[in-house]
Amino acid sequence: MTGVGENGVVQQETADGAILFDAHALTQGEHFDSRWFDAGFWRAQDRATEAPGGRGGIVFAHTPHGDWALRHYRRGGLVARILGDRYLWNSAERTRSFAEFHLLHVLAARGFDVSQPIAARYCRQGMFYSADLITRFIPGTTTLAWRIRHDEVDLPTLARVGEAIATLHAAGVFHADLNAHNVLVGADKVWLIDFDRGRLRPIEWTWRRANLARLKRSLEKIDKAEGGDAAAVAVWWEPLMSAYIGEWQRRMPGTKP
Repeated sequence: MTGVGENGVVQQETADGAILFDAHALTQGEHFDSRWFDAGFWRAQDRATEAPGGRGGIVFAHTPHGDWALRHYRRGGLVARILGDRYLWNSAERTRSFAEFHLLHVLAARGFDVSQPIAARYCRQGMFYSADLITRFIPGTTTLAWRIRHDEVDLPTLARVGEAIATLHAAGVFHADLNAHNVLVGADKVWLIDFDRGRLRPIEWTWRRANLARLKRSLEKIDKAEGGDAAAVAVWWEPLMSAYIGEWQRRMPGTKP
């Protein structure tokens, strides 16, 4: 195990890979137990619950160190039938879990409303690896998708979503899968989650527009599943975009929102 870095992050070697963890999340000097990534470990102690609201694959673990959200990285689409949960190995820092951990650690340190990273792991298997991430559980929240399905979304909430996205965009934060399931809504605050494949990049309208279009498509998909029409999406989208533009202009005056 390497020493604790200036930012409190420790890298701990394992038999088949490595673990990154935030030393501040544990008792001083404590090692990170690799079993803590396993939802079955917590279920066996009756300390695990499945995440509600469409957050497939997320398990909440109620640990002695606080409540955590456990995620095992899984592929989607046709590739999943071939590779399952395996990814092609390149380097430790380019694993999905380590990259997301580092990005979240930077964003949290800068005060952005994202989930606090606790630990990340990769397990190498020849040319491939599998990966896991643990973040701090955010209590009192549901996804934007859940709120829409249960008719519990209001104008202030939509405005906060727009402002949160603009805040990240103005800092050059690209979210690779911005959709209504990856926006957590609390009583008076929102968080963006799941920054897998996210990164910091030069601020350009092209990727910002693509981000927003992806979010809008997710709203349209939810609305269609609920038997709605395009008019309903407009009711949600207009206040969200109005707040986005307002926050963008506040942070980036003189630039195209």
